[in-house]
Amino acid sequence: MTNLIQFALIVIAVLKSTMGADEVIVYAQVGETVTLKTQREIPPKPYVTWHFETLSGTTLAWINPFGGRSTFKERPWNNSLSLNGYALTISNVQEQHFGTFVCQVSDSNVPKYHITFILIKLQVSVNPTSLLLSEEPLSLACSVGTQRKPDIHWLNPQGQKVKSDKGALTKIVTSQDNGQWTCVVTHDRKEHKAKVSVKVLDLSPVPSPQYTSASSSLRIPCSFPSHVTWEEIKKKGIRKIQWNFSPTPSSSLISKDGEMLFSLSPENPLTWQTEQEKGLKPVQDVTKGDLSLARNRGKEDDRGNYTCSMKFNNGVTLRRTVNVEVLQIISSRGTKLTPGQRVNLSCTTGNPLQTDVQLKWFPPEKSSVSIPDDHPAHLTIPEVGTGDGGKWKCELRRSDVLLASAVVTLTIEPKMTVWMLVIICSSAVIMLLLLIVAFILCRHRKRKTRHIRHRLCQCKNPKPKGFYRT
Repeated sequence: MTNLIQFALIVIAVLKSTMGADEVIVYAQVGETVTLKTQREIPPKPYVTWHFETLSGTTLAWINPFGGRSTFKERPWNNSLSLNGYALTISNVQEQHFGTFVCQVSDSNVPKYHITFILIKLQVSVNPTSLLLSEEPLSLACSVGTQRKPDIHWLNPQGQKVKSDKGALTKIVTSQDNGQWTCVVTHDRKEHKAKVSVKVLDLSPVPSPQYTSASSSLRIPCSFPSHVTWEEIKKKGIRKIQWNFSPTPSSSLISKDGEMLFSLSPENPLTWQTEQEKGLKPVQDVTKGDLSLARNRGKEDDRGNYTCSMKFNNGVTLRRTVNVEVLQIISSRGTKLTPGQRVNLSCTTGNPLQTDVQLKWFPPEKSSVSIPDDHPAHLTIPEVGTGDGGKWKCELRRSDVLLASAVVTLTIEPKMTVWMLVIICSSAVIMLLLLIVAFILCRHRKRKTRHIRHRLCQCKNPKPKGFYRT
């Protein structure tokens, strides 16, 4: 009995190897193009036929060893079937195309094997399908039209696996969620993927802080990404775009939102309204996504936080805050110096610098000051010389990118020598003596004039000249 069972198993194995039937699972979405291809060896004189549902079902295509081939062109297949070698291609897959496909391979009209392909509908959906604002909810669903339970998971636009509940995923979106989401269905260690597009609007991230100085330009960036059009933003219900400014250190007289600098309504023509004058100018073409502010030169009072915001009718507000730092060179003794003085120069924004930025000093050409290799923020000049007068420049860089530069001009006034003091004192004494002599001469002259008048008139009752009767 045992020998009989072993013989039966061997016969089944042989039959399976010669007349074996394989089953291949294929997933597809409506509208996709699918190619069904046998991976087994094709005999020298093959007869290949493709059938729908069963071997006795509709013949969809056939190939003979004499070069003959044909495909079924009636409804519901119409012109969607084509042969690529011995593979069957189904273009623009429709609902009625999902099902079982059987490929029969014969050698000289002798059936050799057949392969069963099961085409299963893979359905993905996104809700809502329209533009999403950052912080709005998103729902994704991925399902297969079969009782089989394959493993289903999602990949975000960065290719990272995201947990889902049997293909259902709900989350609050950010700008990182914009792009192609991929549903991955795994069956028999084979992956089948379906993609769906998600469009998210958020203001583009900005490196902060931004740097400026009295000798550098000022640009405060704000923009929305190029994959979103201005028409889509209007359709979403944009109410207002505005810029606010909060100086640092902040003042208790200013609201928590800061001073409003500019505002823009979506009505045509698009025109920025100036609410607070700071010399800044918005760019002109808002519809291309650039909402930045700019000025040719920075000022000390530019230091602070600038907030760019887009407000929508549904209550959602998108914001980006840009911190602006002003680079300055500060001299501990002012800019007018005398030779021999000890001076500290500081290139600073008033706050600690980020670790990824570097300073570089440029002293006047005739200066004898040695700048350390690490170009520190604080320089000490033990004794200022006349060669140290002129422009001192400090640059702030991130790698090879110039962020801002500051300039200060030092004036070195000559030191008073002993001979100069003697000459100045002597001149002062001479001037004083001359004034005393002039005063004495003037006083002497006045006394002399009074004496002459006294001699000419000594009578008690003087009479005028003329003839008098006696």
